[in-house]
Amino acid sequence: MIISRAENGSSLILSLEGRLDTNAAPELEKAIFDSLDGINELTLDLEKLDYISSSGLRVLLLAEKEMEKRDGMRLINVCEPIMDIFEVTGFVEILTID
Repeated sequence: MIISRAENGSSLILSLEGRLDTNAAPELEKAIFDSLDGINELTLDLEKLDYISSSGLRVLLLAEKEMEKRDGMRLINVCEPIMDIFEVTGFVEILTID
């Protein structure tokens, strides 16, 4: 998985490309939590994300819980297959998806 980063003041955008699976989930978790100093708003751009496993969902849930203490987290450009997974798992009720 490729993680691209763009920071603007207290906002951070992470763009994900590829597969967020068991192998990539620890990398994303580290990328998120190592980057949160001074960050109040986190945006995850999932336009190029092809797949997400339960390990990836776990990382999103951990990030959402952390960002609840701040201004929040949102997901953008979610493709249909990933949105289907969010709907089946109930994550559409937990995450802010634009």
